Amino acid sequence: MVQVSGSAPLPIGTALAVDGDGNVVGSVSGGCVEGAVYELCHEVLKGDEPPTRARFGYSDDDAFAVGLTCGGELDVLVQRIDPVDQPHLAAALGEVASGRPVTVAQIIDGPEELLGRTLSVAGDGSTEDGAVGGEDWEAAVAAQAGALLRAGRTGRVEVGGDAATCPERLSLLVHTNASRPRMLIFGAVDFAGALSEIGRFLGYRVTVCDARPVFATYARFPHADDVVADWPHRYLAATEVDARTTVCVLTHDAKFDIPLLHLALSLPVGYVGAMGSRRTHAHRLELLREAGVPEAQLARLHSPIGLDLGARTPEETALSIAAEIIAHTHHGSGAPLSGGAGPIHRAQTAFRPHR
Repeated sequence: MVQVSGSAPLPIGTALAVDGDGNVVGSVSGGCVEGAVYELCHEVLKGDEPPTRARFGYSDDDAFAVGLTCGGELDVLVQRIDPVDQPHLAAALGEVASGRPVTVAQIIDGPEELLGRTLSVAGDGSTEDGAVGGEDWEAAVAAQAGALLRAGRTGRVEVGGDAATCPERLSLLVHTNASRPRMLIFGAVDFAGALSEIGRFLGYRVTVCDARPVFATYARFPHADDVVADWPHRYLAATEVDARTTVCVLTHDAKFDIPLLHLALSLPVGYVGAMGSRRTHAHRLELLREAGVPEAQLARLHSPIGLDLGARTPEETALSIAAEIIAHTHHGSGAPLSGGAGPIHRAQTAFRPHR
């Protein structure tokens, strides 16, 4: 899926694959237009058809014909993939299967003879292409694809239109397979057990850390990828984080919380939350201010952690924390959809890297 607008159910970059025997994996619409896209794939597979774009949208004439009644519009690009003719794509799939980061940039708008051509960029910056053009073009695409890979995002990029890169203006969809984002849970408590399970379900690489070895065990946290017995602030200082990392402090013990939060709030992580009552939160803020944490950093702290779901059990509390992380990541309000207006899904725009 190369373009999405309105309330289409799935984001740009979502894909569906059909093999020569008719087997299908994936989805482009959550079920709405799967049949129509499946037939289009069959048509392209039958012969030597060039890549084909098709649009599905809501109208009185075609809404129920294809089932897209959600009010959105989506464009799909259907093309034949042969690993023999495109070995760089087979290599990229091998990277995905091995869990290594890789992107594939695919031309979705531009001259007809270039439509569907691809360039893959590995995590180490190396590139392989499907005969898409010269070195200047490749460098321009690789730079933007690499930026998306580091951000862990799939998105559109625009290149060309000038003599320095490519005389033709091109739009590309960069399919990203990034390493899993990290969820760092500090405090080997029951809430951590439930949160580690839901974090793994959401696709995070989960680490549980506690200074007490008797509690920080894999037996107590079977859903965690890593269980670490160390002082929380010392472990955080030594481990790798990025803008997709979430830090969840569940210890509500000042001797652990204050040095940990002092460090976490200064790091370029995506989310920092801390458990505790409102009284605990107020006292924690006092201690952090005394430790010299600036107000701008304190404003990043989500405390008490989680959304107000009326949670009681560790599992319900973990759900409220996960819901807040999702809302924060995607700029959601956390309010019930039934009480709002306007589109449910936020529009995705072409990626423009920071300069």
